[in-house]
Amino acid sequence: MTYISRGGSEFMTKKIKARLNTFNYYIPLLSELIIRDIKLKYRKSFLGYLWSILSPLMTMSIMLIVFSNIFRFDIEHYAVYLIIGQIVFNYISESSNIAMWSITSNAVLLKKTYVPKYIFTFSKICSSFLNMIFTLGALLIVCLLSQIRINIYMLFIPVILLQVYIFSIGLGLFIAQATVFFRDIKYIYTAFLTAWMYATPIFYPIKSASIPVQVFIRYFNPLYSYITQFRLIVLEGVFPDYKLIIYGFVVASVSMLLG
Repeated sequence: MTYISRGGSEFMTKKIKARLNTFNYYIPLLSELIIRDIKLKYRKSFLGYLWSILSPLMTMSIMLIVFSNIFRFDIEHYAVYLIIGQIVFNYISESSNIAMWSITSNAVLLKKTYVPKYIFTFSKICSSFLNMIFTLGALLIVCLLSQIRINIYMLFIPVILLQVYIFSIGLGLFIAQATVFFRDIKYIYTAFLTAWMYATPIFYPIKSASIPVQVFIRYFNPLYSYITQFRLIVLEGVFPDYKLIIYGFVVASVSMLLG
């Protein structure tokens, strides 16, 4: 039994090493695909990369007018509260949507030569992640206008973004392979994203929801963990609860494994 377990362990180790070596071999291709995606996104655009900052600012301004005047949520620094939720949700929405067709849109190339299929999905998620990094410029502008104080805990923000990134990779890989077999995923996922947006406290405080809904959001909506960690650091200047961090990494890891 010991021999069998050792043999199985060695086999898995070799398999993982082989896959990592394959991934390393295709890193130059991955880099080129990411650069191409970013260039195509802003091709023939007069303002180019500035739209990464202007677009979330414009959307935030519209939502700020609607939700602060009509619904009148009493949240301090509501503009910052709003744009943090918007940035995180928009990244997951955008990355998963473009990852959805990453394999099927490259079917011709995949039939002609061997390329690991996940490379195309990775490139979409990575290019979308870089775009999200650009949008942090919009967050910085809003923080300065709102006179948010810089604090030492903001150094933890890259760790939060890492959680979101790992989660998005798993989600993108899962949806990309599912789309190969079920093209109806496009319509189902669009409806799912709409429901997911309203089930995430992006523009409303979680306390405004009923107790059962609050429990559902806290324990079954991974975006709540990522957005709350972000807001605690930026808006309240405190380090997130370790339970939120552990939950965020666990969900991200499960998503990656499933993907």
